[in-house]
Amino acid sequence: MSRVAIKRLSTREPEFLSKLDALLHFDSSTDESIEKTVAEVLANVRTLGDAAVLDYTRRFDKLEATTMAQLELPPAELKAAFDGLPADQKAALEAAASRVKSYHERQKVESWEYTEADGTRLGQKVTPLDRVGLYVPGGKAAYPSSVLMNAMPAKVAGVKELIMVVPTPRGEKNALVLAAAHLAGVDRVFTLGGAQAVAALAYGTQTIPQVDKIVGPGNAYVASAKRRVFGTVGIDMVAGPSEVLVISDGSGNPDWVAIDLFAQAEHDELAQSILLCPGAAFIERVQEAIDRLLPTMPRKETIHASLTGRGALIQVTDLDEACVIANRIAPEHLELSVAEPRKLVDKIRHAGAIFIGHYTSESLGDYCAGPNHVLPTSRSARFSSPLGVYDFQKRSSLIEVSQAGAQTLGPVASTLAHGEGLTAHARAAELRLKG
Repeated sequence: MSRVAIKRLSTREPEFLSKLDALLHFDSSTDESIEKTVAEVLANVRTLGDAAVLDYTRRFDKLEATTMAQLELPPAELKAAFDGLPADQKAALEAAASRVKSYHERQKVESWEYTEADGTRLGQKVTPLDRVGLYVPGGKAAYPSSVLMNAMPAKVAGVKELIMVVPTPRGEKNALVLAAAHLAGVDRVFTLGGAQAVAALAYGTQTIPQVDKIVGPGNAYVASAKRRVFGTVGIDMVAGPSEVLVISDGSGNPDWVAIDLFAQAEHDELAQSILLCPGAAFIERVQEAIDRLLPTMPRKETIHASLTGRGALIQVTDLDEACVIANRIAPEHLELSVAEPRKLVDKIRHAGAIFIGHYTSESLGDYCAGPNHVLPTSRSARFSSPLGVYDFQKRSSLIEVSQAGAQTLGPVASTLAHGEGLTAHARAAELRLKG
């Protein structure tokens, strides 16, 4: 049994923080050739519309289509995909959808108003987005959970139209993805992907209407395209590699910890899995579990590359220090694999999602616990939140000043406006004053 060369660090090392920062560093810059291609695709789709989309779909996805109608899937096909699922898959998809919907219904924000003593009314009007585009990876990849996590909060928010794009290279459709789209209430589905799909959603074509926001994961071309169209439309985020940070006090099962580290590492070679633990003996037991279990994993090459390239087993002095380090890392997923996890929750300020206790594996959050699995990565949990209903709602301020209120507010506005040298602003307030 060969030993997996995952990095071993200790907070007692004099250069620990610099080593940690080097481990966390991820170069998010995109290859110049990718940027050039994406810029060209966006420009062509913006100018030529459907014709460019069809051309790129033929070139990149090897999907022969002469009209956009051939790329749109009718609702009956989505329903047929759902109806045709094996009973266990159908039940699992329904259970996950129900839990995701139930959780996100609690996030919905309503409009509100209040009236001041002089009759001035102030408030906030909450309005769902009109139209949202959902990008879903396709082909051999099957991410029905991604469909649910992006579509369900949009529907709960009240989005009027949800348009999904999913590539089907050489016509290869994934039944689970289409079934999830049916279950989530997606309104229209187009079998196209890549930067051309992002461009079609962002700018609109003769067939595909322009959306207000684009959500959903994709490859480097999709990420680059989303970054470039931001401002024309909204986007959820430009996500980096997946991450998990496990804080352990040594009370758990080392096999469970090892597998939880694997669960992130199997995403891709750049995924990051880190363990923080005060006990050297338990860290060694996790290392032994990693060495023993890795050969049994179908994606062992990817896991090995991830663990040895960006993973770490870190010894801390105590759990308080572990929380300090965790806040510095600001991980996408944080597991509190400790005997008394609730004592640590209030000490965590920066994490996309917090998984509390030995039985809460991160994978449950990915699929069916209920909270959203679209989470901030690359330390952006310091200032960002999970995808939710609030991402599909916008707020307008309501201001209705009474005549009496204008007498109170007018002099205040006038004084401040004159102080800023904005005379017309001041006059607009002054003209509404009595006498």
